[in-house]
Amino acid sequence: MFRLQRALLALVVSGALGVLAQQPPAADTQNQPQFQNEAEYNLYTAITQDTNPQTRLEKLQQWEKQFPNTAWIKARRTLYLTTNVELKKPKEAVEAAKTILANDPKDFSALYYIMFYTQFLSSQSPDILDQGEKAASFLLANIGTPPPNVKDADWAKLRPEVELMAHVNLGFIAFSRKNWAGAETELVKSLQMKPNNGQVDFWMGYAMGYQKKIPGSIFYFARTGTYEGEGAAEPAIRNQALDLAAKQYKSYHGSSEGFNEVVVAQAKTNAMMPPDFKIKTAKEIQDEKDRAQAEKDAQNPQLALWKQLKGTLTSAEGAGYFNDKMKDALVPTLKGKVVSMQPALKPKTIVLALEDGTTADATLKFDTPLAGKVEPGTELSFEGVPQSYTSAPFMVVFNVDKDKLHGCTGKNTPVAPHHKTLTSKR
Repeated sequence: MFRLQRALLALVVSGALGVLAQQPPAADTQNQPQFQNEAEYNLYTAITQDTNPQTRLEKLQQWEKQFPNTAWIKARRTLYLTTNVELKKPKEAVEAAKTILANDPKDFSALYYIMFYTQFLSSQSPDILDQGEKAASFLLANIGTPPPNVKDADWAKLRPEVELMAHVNLGFIAFSRKNWAGAETELVKSLQMKPNNGQVDFWMGYAMGYQKKIPGSIFYFARTGTYEGEGAAEPAIRNQALDLAAKQYKSYHGSSEGFNEVVVAQAKTNAMMPPDFKIKTAKEIQDEKDRAQAEKDAQNPQLALWKQLKGTLTSAEGAGYFNDKMKDALVPTLKGKVVSMQPALKPKTIVLALEDGTTADATLKFDTPLAGKVEPGTELSFEGVPQSYTSAPFMVVFNVDKDKLHGCTGKNTPVAPHHKTLTSKR
């Protein structure tokens, strides 16, 4: 669709600029170049009246062969240009435009078509990019002045499209040179003039990505993939772009969560990235989680310590850490809820759930029975000395002195033996 729009514009400009070339002048007109003879005049007339571009091209070639030194060389070059445009021959049209510029570097139609075809030549060599850049830059520099033989009213209609095309082509040229910042600058100008251009959005996705502007890259790839109106990219490009956006988002954000809400929804309704468009990085999300966990740990230091110990004991280095750091070392206060006890009355063993209040993960053993009984669900705290553990199912067995158990009534408190103190792993 984008190419078709530009092709239609090219034909409009062709009609506006080629009118003199296609109206045969009278042979006796004063101050006009003269035909060499009536045969040349008749051939010229036949060329300008031929509506078939292929047979017109053949007549042009005949004219060039029979009258190589015609006084109407500029008209012939212009006809070569417009005829090759109609035949959709970019290479030949550009070559014809270059012959015009060799004699008139400011010729609008030649500059226009060189700019127009820059993207569509089979090779974007440095020379082609250079000539396209010069043409587009010249047209922009003189955009306020109507081309020769174009009325002000006609130019007012054509100027925005020519200006738009110049910015798109300069963006494409910068993109081809891997000048990502330059490409972004020109492509943004084109979107500001005319939003909803899937091809430009696709280039923007790459240009911003190569500059490490990842949220912008994600947005414009998503815009390419979700926009389906006039100016949309082809379906294959849309699918590719949306896939790129999803992959980038997952890598940048850390997961696919929120992609449709944060990215797709905004890409569907905004032709350009909103100023406040924001995607949280995986690091930002992790930092938020760490801050929240730190606040939670500060409110429950016993649980934080237990989770830290459990994480270490269930790792590959758990056994070594237990034997070197935990066994026979007094662990600071921990807290949990009673799951069971043995025996039910005057127990010598209590099983606690420290992490979630329901799953048994600590066993407390006492040298002498506790007084009375302890109801399941009762919250107890203790300082104990680890003696053994298993990682699956996870369970740590502690020896606990009665005076180190808190929250249980009827204590019988013997003198506590001296123990070394646990050194937490950091």
